[in-house]
Parts: sequence; C-alpha cells; structure tokens
Amino acid sequence: MDKQFNIAVIGGGSWATALVKILCNNVETVNWWMRNDDAVDHILKFKKNPNYLRSVEFDLSKINISSNLQEIICSSDLIIIASPSAFLVKIFENFPMELFKDKIVFSAVKGIIPEYNAIPARFIHKTFGTPYENIGIICGPCHAEEVALERLSYLTIACQREKNANILAKLLECRYIKTTVSDDLFGTEFSAVLKNIYALASGICSGLGYGDNFQAVLISNAIQEIENFIDEIHPIHRDVKSSAYLGDLLVTAYSKFSRNQTFGFMIGKGYSVKTAQLEMEMIAEGYYATKSLMEINKKFQVELPIVEAVYNILYEKISPVIEMKILADKLN
Repeated sequence: MDKQFNIAVIGGGSWATALVKILCNNVETVNWWMRNDDAVDHILKFKKNPNYLRSVEFDLSKINISSNLQEIICSSDLIIIASPSAFLVKIFENFPMELFKDKIVFSAVKGIIPEYNAIPARFIHKTFGTPYENIGIICGPCHAEEVALERLSYLTIACQREKNANILAKLLECRYIKTTVSDDLFGTEFSAVLKNIYALASGICSGLGYGDNFQAVLISNAIQEIENFIDEIHPIHRDVKSSAYLGDLLVTAYSKFSRNQTFGFMIGKGYSVKTAQLEMEMIAEGYYATKSLMEINKKFQVELPIVEAVYNILYEKISPVIEMKILADKLN
C-alpha cells in the first residue's frame, strides 16, 4: 500500500480515536477532524484524547489534527466518517458538498440518521452526491476499547467496488487488526444498525434478571430477525453466520464495553430514558435506531418482535417487565 495515500478521520469519539491509532501503523499522515478546539489543543499538548480512550498515546508526527473541516476534506482522498449518527446532519450543515467530488467515503457510524431514517450510506449518497461504488462501511465485531488495548480484533470492510474495500482493508491491517472485505454494503450496514437494538434488548433483559438461558434464545432469534430484514431490503446471497453479522451482534449484545447493552441494562433496572442518557454521557445508537427502524419497516412489513418490544419500552413507555413477558411468549 502506498503510504502517501491521503486519508481523513471525521469525529472525536472512541471509534475515531481507535481508527486514528490503527491507521498510524500504515500511513505517513492521518488527517483528523475534531469539532472541539479544546480537545485538539489537549491532544497537541499531551498526545492523548482527553475524552475517549485516554490510554492511547499518539505519535503527533503522523497526525494532522484540526477543527477546520474544509481543510481536512480538501487534503484527503479517502474520508472515514466516525461520528455518532445523531450529529452528522449538524456536522455537515452548510458545508460545500462539492468538496466531496471524487472522494471515497467510508462510514464507521454505528447507527441511523434520525432526521431522515436513513442508513449512513444513503445519507452520504444523497448529501454528498457520492456514487454508491465509492461508499463503504467499516463494521465489526470490534470494540474501540479493545483496539486501544491492542487486543486481536477483526474488521469487515464492505463496498460495492471491491477495489475500494481492499484499499481500506490494507490500510487498517496491523499486528492486532485482521480485515476481511465484502460487497454487501446495505446488508452489513442495516445489520450494524439492528444489532444495537438487540443489544438494548439484551441489556433490558439482564436488568430485569433474565439469565443466560433466555439470553441465548433472545440472540438466536435476533439473528433470524436480522436475516429476514436484510434479505427483504437487499436480496443477495449472504451468510449471516459470518463475523460481520452474527459476530458483531454477539459482541454488542454481550460485551462489557457495549454502550447499548449498558443503556438497556439501566432501562431494565428502572431508569428513565433521559436519566440513563445523562448517566452514560455517551450516545447509545440503538435508542435512535429503534424508532427509525420501526418507520422504515412500515414499507417492508418484516416481523420484528424484538425491535417492536424495545420500541414499546423506549417510546410507548410500556413497563419492561410486561413487555418482556409478552416477548418471551413469541420467541422460540
């Protein structure tokens, strides 16, 4: 891989921080945009992100960090967007979209754009005018916290144009990161959105005191729901038992690093949505995704009893105890 390849990471959170850490292994310079000027100054002074993955120390000779978004986009060939989905519309508000012409854009966004009920790929296509063959997704199973610890992790890079997927896969491979490529852009992206909802369900059940036996049934039903939904919205051959689908679901539903599982656990313990959000101080993408998926599924009419149960708890304010008892009778 040509180490002169110009690559940018957009975002200041844990995944953006992890991606910059990984990319510094293989490129001479990573262009990194962060909105927060104080965080930029802190990194330039102390070599660490003050808010996320504080154990990561950066080699500043390999990072061009700035809060000037136009400057970062203009100086890059490949853009990785790694900001929470709830912030994307605001980030690119009034941005001159022509600057994205001929760029390759990958999403490391783990949610759905709530303003449009759109997956990141569709948002990128509609907002920037980027053709789908130049749009990709980075998905797991992988937690940023384990990347920071340099624990062996796996990433799936999906793009309809295999060449683009291979470019990024090679840029991300290193001693503790293994990569695979896929052409299933829409399936992997919707699966990445759905697994956050199922992690919420897993957390709610844990908070209510359900045990491992029930969790196994819950998650085995969840992967069936994922398969049924993505086969309906984009019917191509895929194996949902592979890491990009089942693996990503499992790590998000079970890991102590999963913010969606943590959020769900708090709901199961009796926290209100607002209180849980304030306590976490982090975005649980599954909260926004639940409402959006219910809207999207009005068109496709796929049976999604777990998604519906989570929606009823979060948005209809039905008791988690009651809703999960109803759901338990639907699972098999």
